[in-house]
Amino acid sequence: MADYGKREKRISFMDTDKRNADLIVRLKNDGLTKTKFFRAILTGYLKRDHLMVEFIERYKHESGTQSAVKADKVKDLEKTGEQNKKKFGLDVNEIENIFDILEKEHPEL
Repeated sequence: MADYGKREKRISFMDTDKRNADLIVRLKNDGLTKTKFFRAILTGYLKRDHLMVEFIERYKHESGTQSAVKADKVKDLEKTGEQNKKKFGLDVNEIENIFDILEKEHPEL
């Protein structure tokens, strides 16, 4: 468990040759590689960047990927989580420290 978060994993998916070519052209114009692009997108998504969250919410709504009821529940949970972080004064480093302490005290988890 001590190596968790340190090993690299490949993240991949399939798409059409046309969209791949279009992506390469766009990335070249922006001076990005595929790796830098996807890492930036993933970072924004995981850190809950408000622009990324808005984009994903709009995508889910337009594509019918998630019901309105479930989307509202997710928004409520995220709002509650943010309120709790502020209420208890927790930042990302403190949360990671809590998990490190729990891992040391309960290695079987």
